[in-house]
Amino acid sequence: MTTPQEPLWKRWLDRLLMLNVLVVFLGAGFFVAAVVAQSQGQSGLMDLFQQLWQPLFTPAISLLIMAAVMLSLIHI
Repeated sequence: MTTPQEPLWKRWLDRLLMLNVLVVFLGAGFFVAAVVAQSQGQSGLMDLFQQLWQPLFTPAISLLIMAAVMLSLIHI
């Protein structure tokens, strides 16, 4: 028995969302490292994290939440 082929756009969307989850997880780890470094008196990592917050992490987290909400609405 053969499985039906999923559309190409769905495969790319799945890859994009998986990459997005990776960015969010790496961002969380980066934030933890920045907090630990700042507690030891080094503020360079936290400064870099704050510079990346608006252009990188905010859209990534928003996309993750939007995808989760859309998925939950589709499967109701």
